[in-house]
Amino acid sequence: MRRRYESLAASFMFTLFLGGCTDRDVRSDSIKPANSTDPGADPVTDQWLGQWTGPEGTFLRLEGGQGKYQITIQDLDGPRTYQGAAAGPQIQFDRNGEKESIRATNGVETGMKWLRDKSNCLTIGPGEGYCRD
Repeated sequence: MRRRYESLAASFMFTLFLGGCTDRDVRSDSIKPANSTDPGADPVTDQWLGQWTGPEGTFLRLEGGQGKYQITIQDLDGPRTYQGAAAGPQIQFDRNGEKESIRATNGVETGMKWLRDKSNCLTIGPGEGYCRD
């Protein structure tokens, strides 16, 4: 008889233990996946606002914020302006019918020998990078 009470007591304690491991007040609609973006938070790309310098007088200027940007690219042919939007850790925009993206890199990843020693850069494509000192 004592063995039966010990077994029932152990089952009861186990049930209490398992029941204590759940939070019954959590609603499934209040749980956000780890990779979700808080709609009130500014995207990481907002930290890139301002001017970034390239070689030979070229630059990249980002204006705007909250995930919407005016992009000015000054190359050897002069400045051109595009509209862009945050897409995760990048800014995407259309240039001459091609989808382009701006991403954070270092100087080596720009593919440009003039920027090789830099650490805080943005790159559009190989050979098209801009850095801040």
